Amino acid sequence: MARKTKSPPAKTSALRRAMARMLRLPLAWALRWLGRAVLVWLAAMLAVVVLYTFINPPITWTILGEYRRLGSVDRQWAPLEDIAPVMARSVVAAEDANFCEHWGFDMRAIRAAMDEGGTRGASTLSQQVAKNVFLWQTRSWPRKALEALITPAIEAIWSKRRIIEVYLNVAEFDEGVFGVNAAAFRYFRTTPDQLTPRQAALLAAVLPDPKNRSAARPSDFVSRRARAIEDGAETIRRDGRAACFD
Repeated sequence: MARKTKSPPAKTSALRRAMARMLRLPLAWALRWLGRAVLVWLAAMLAVVVLYTFINPPITWTILGEYRRLGSVDRQWAPLEDIAPVMARSVVAAEDANFCEHWGFDMRAIRAAMDEGGTRGASTLSQQVAKNVFLWQTRSWPRKALEALITPAIEAIWSKRRIIEVYLNVAEFDEGVFGVNAAAFRYFRTTPDQLTPRQAALLAAVLPDPKNRSAARPSDFVSRRARAIEDGAETIRRDGRAACFD
């Protein structure tokens, strides 16, 4: 004859339920405060994005990190009006040819990158500005997630000309050299408004790897890349893909 299973005393069941509630409370509290912290951070980021519409970013995490590592950095802000238009076109041709046509994410480039197995980059200039101005350089999922949140805000609040202007002033062109103003003098002993199409293309060609590429002493690869960028800059001028910032 099978034995009857004794049901646990009511007091034991009540104790277990109480303990389960006590364990859930800290988790619910943590999630609630995490949600509030994320909302506060997003509100702060939105406020800074609005502020940087009118005020130039005084520093970035990357510039601060290089300053601490090197002891000094070379950087002087240049308004877009004081930068040769071919420089902006060269950067767009090199980094984001559909810049005027997207809202922060280039879906065609993303699909192409996925088709190639992720071997090519698909970050737009807007995403790079979000990363360079507000975040850090190390690749990680949290950084990409934050970048995806900030990029639409930048696109919604800033003009395309402002995005290009900020990018050209915070991008690293050589070790410790930030912005096209410092880069034009470092490499060519000139000012950004006097850059030639070839010089602008060389500067754009070093952007993906500024610590290992030189615009003054370009490798064969950099020279070939610069020629392609120079052609691309002229192409987007002719076909209207530079109209939003020219």
